[in-house]
Amino acid sequence: MAQKVAKKKREGRRRSPCPVACTLDLLGDRWTFLIVRDLLHGRSRFKEFLSSPESPPTNILTERLNRLVRHGLVRRAPAQDGSKHQAYELTQKGEDLRPIVQTLRDWGLRWIPRTEARMSGTYQAVSG
Repeated sequence: MAQKVAKKKREGRRRSPCPVACTLDLLGDRWTFLIVRDLLHGRSRFKEFLSSPESPPTNILTERLNRLVRHGLVRRAPAQDGSKHQAYELTQKGEDLRPIVQTLRDWGLRWIPRTEARMSGTYQAVSG
């Protein structure tokens, strides 16, 4: 219980007013941008995120989705197939990350050897 209270206090405090630092505090871990990438590519269900090539652990995926919802980047929605399962979708705030994800992808394709864009989507590959 004390750990949860301490965690909530840490989440409310910023280490800096710098927008880059604050953005990294929200999105800068190993998994969060990959979840946003998957949402941008049309994945919406928990099991679809688990089938991502990086295979996030279920506990981390749950925590990151909850964090994205809590910060207004993602919302929970009823599944389109009418099942009782939840789906997730980007809000406008989350959708605004699209050019950042595109830029990260393009940079990786250009500068990191043996990388490739395997997921289908609306991104255009960088030339060069």
